[in-house]
Amino acid sequence: MHGEYKVPGGKLVVVDLEVRDGRIADFHLAGDFFLEPDDALADIDAAVTGLPVESDAGQIAAAVRAALPAGAQLLGFTPEAVGTAVRRALVTAPGWKDFSWEVVHDAPVSPRMNLALDEVLTARVGDGRRNPTLRLWEWDESAVVIGSFQSLRNEVDPEGAARHGFDVVRRISGGGAMMMGANSIVTYSLYVPASLVAGMTFADSYAFLDDWVLQALRSVGVDATYQPLNDIASPQGKIGGAAQKRLANGGVLHHATLSYDMDGQVMTEVLRIGREKLSDKGTVSAAKRVDPLKSQTGMPRAAIIDTFIQTFSTLYGAVPGHITADEYAEAEALVASKFSTDAWLRRVP
Repeated sequence: MHGEYKVPGGKLVVVDLEVRDGRIADFHLAGDFFLEPDDALADIDAAVTGLPVESDAGQIAAAVRAALPAGAQLLGFTPEAVGTAVRRALVTAPGWKDFSWEVVHDAPVSPRMNLALDEVLTARVGDGRRNPTLRLWEWDESAVVIGSFQSLRNEVDPEGAARHGFDVVRRISGGGAMMMGANSIVTYSLYVPASLVAGMTFADSYAFLDDWVLQALRSVGVDATYQPLNDIASPQGKIGGAAQKRLANGGVLHHATLSYDMDGQVMTEVLRIGREKLSDKGTVSAAKRVDPLKSQTGMPRAAIIDTFIQTFSTLYGAVPGHITADEYAEAEALVASKFSTDAWLRRVP
């Protein structure tokens, strides 16, 4: 069995192994990482050989860590990365290039329609009715989008939202609120089959699915990094955050919102950002937490989106695609039955 895992921001980890009598046999680690001392590679191989095939990524990582000699240096990978590669080998997980990708950047629709499309397209990828897809959002009105499990009254100041022209809607993924002001953010959604992230922990899948956007940002001069669990940042501050939803049919929604040109004062008047949430961020002001892409790159928003599309297409062989009339119709029905209803918006009061 063969497994590969590209560490986000790091190196490629490759494993080859056999399974005998329910245990890992003939395990060999390889990759373009750096490891000192040199003979620590044999220690890692020996640590994984003999483990039960049911071992999860954490248990494999613990075995590797325990076997490393004192002072060992792992550069570009971690014991957890080895565990992930092993799990991917055992479940024969495919890689990005094993799929036919589409990139969609269609005309603006309402925030509710964007949310409904996320659910529709994720389900269709899970069912095999649509190729895995990257979609760049466009919208025709401003809105605050709160996470699936957030309290409406705790997160949004209704008077501030109304004063600044922000509607309030709820998405199907967890995470925090995002302000979708006109031309002020860049939002994208990935609709992927669960097999792409098979063998990964939930946390690891976040960084894995956003590694391409870090490469895109670095190509325009932003020193972008991933801050667990779900923040995309640079030395100047937070750029954005990601969220996920996994459907029972095997479809995975991973979407992220990046700040392009944010008015920090408006954000503090629309969102109820409390002291407790900011207490672990090392800052007093929510406005200072976010550093928009406009100030970091000097590029128009459209040019940044073009860079995202070009980077993703080059990395994974994606081709241009569009949302079909049937998909739009299904999403419109979902807006009426779910996303525009008070019951959905106030599911957590």
